[in-house]
Amino acid sequence: MTNLKKNILKVLSTVLVLSFLVTGCVGNNDAEKSTGAGKDGASSSEEILIGGISPMTGENAIYGITATNGATLAFKEINEAGGILGKQVKFEILDDKGDNTEAVNAFNKLVSQDAVAIIGAVTSAPTEAVAQPAVDENMPLLTPTGTQFGLTKDRPNVFRVCYTDPFQGEILAQYTAENLKATKAAVLTNNSSDYSDGIAKAFVEKAKELGVDIVAEESYGKGDTDFRAQLTKIAAESPEVVVIPDYYKEIALISQQAKEVGIEATLIGGDGWDGVVEQLDESSYADVENSVFTNHYSLQDESEKVQNFIEAYKGEFNENPSSFAALGYDAAYLYKEAIEKAGSTDKQAIVDAMKEIDFEGVTGNLKFDENNNPVKSVSMIKIVNGEYTLDSVVAPK
Repeated sequence: MTNLKKNILKVLSTVLVLSFLVTGCVGNNDAEKSTGAGKDGASSSEEILIGGISPMTGENAIYGITATNGATLAFKEINEAGGILGKQVKFEILDDKGDNTEAVNAFNKLVSQDAVAIIGAVTSAPTEAVAQPAVDENMPLLTPTGTQFGLTKDRPNVFRVCYTDPFQGEILAQYTAENLKATKAAVLTNNSSDYSDGIAKAFVEKAKELGVDIVAEESYGKGDTDFRAQLTKIAAESPEVVVIPDYYKEIALISQQAKEVGIEATLIGGDGWDGVVEQLDESSYADVENSVFTNHYSLQDESEKVQNFIEAYKGEFNENPSSFAALGYDAAYLYKEAIEKAGSTDKQAIVDAMKEIDFEGVTGNLKFDENNNPVKSVSMIKIVNGEYTLDSVVAPK
């Protein structure tokens, strides 16, 4: 059995234990059905049902389990502190297996159980699958981690905790101009990736607005492994910064070849960089030395809220919480604050409260914009000697 499989099984078993702890106080299924959360979401019992849709099995399970762990921990804390509006929370987690049809089935089941709000889904495609049904049911839907830009657009009751891909591009441009004081930047984009394209386009537009000259824009395709031609063209323009928005496996290759062609510029990118160090052996750490990427929070953030979360999570799961776990944790507390602000579990009242919320979370201070996307600060992570270090926290302007 691989270490990954062992970790997934370990985390899954812990989720089941915590799910029991969170829900165990409300008894059997019959008791759950008799709690009285009405069709309009106005609970009249001693329990508030909040649903969770997440890939607990399948190839995306590691993301779903960690995100759900964070939410489960939060609801456990909330219940131990007296619940919400004096009622205990039941967090009902349903497995979508990363599949759109399974996600819709899970959504319909939660609606039939009279859930007042749902956390999920975790990945963008299943979230898109349940977003319109959520609009049709006026069900508050909060994805902790779905980054696809269109998920919340023109959907008044669909929210997200994570930032969008274009938002990351804007923050990277702001960091380039204000923190690095750079005036010349180049962009290397994966033209087969919406993620890469979304970050790159937003970066270029914002960088120009801030006075940063874009001296080169190069691209590559899915499955490419040799980037030297594009990197050589970039090197000829002597940029101070090279933006490479892609995932960690590609970044490990590109950063090595960037050094080979003589690029000395600072390499920066989005949250897909998280994990790049693990792709390198120690002799290659210099390839990414002083590179910087956006992320949702940092283990090194010394704020009391972040450190308390890390300590509590490690106490429950015996491992450091990932960004997915932190986003799931914030999702649960967002609903707590919204329901308390509304003074009700009426679904429309929860939606209205969410739109007015000013939330201080583990992943930053948050308000929602007109499309229910969070406007929040971003942790900038610098790689130093093979370690992820917190460089700064950038607030959007």
